[in-house]
Amino acid sequence: MAKRKAVLFRLDPEVHAQLRRWADDELRSLNAQVEFILRQALRQAGRDPRQTSAGEPPEA
Repeated sequence: MAKRKAVLFRLDPEVHAQLRRWADDELRSLNAQVEFILRQALRQAGRDPRQTSAGEPPEA
């Protein structure tokens, strides 16, 4: 498995609580849920890192 980067960011307490509930409903850790959501957003934006070469933008 590739090395993982640690990221520290601040969340509104209610956003955190809602993410925690969502993660619990999906049987994921909060960290895994946030990564899942971010990967979905990247795919929808055409920026899935698994579909592009190292650091290159996707082809139009």
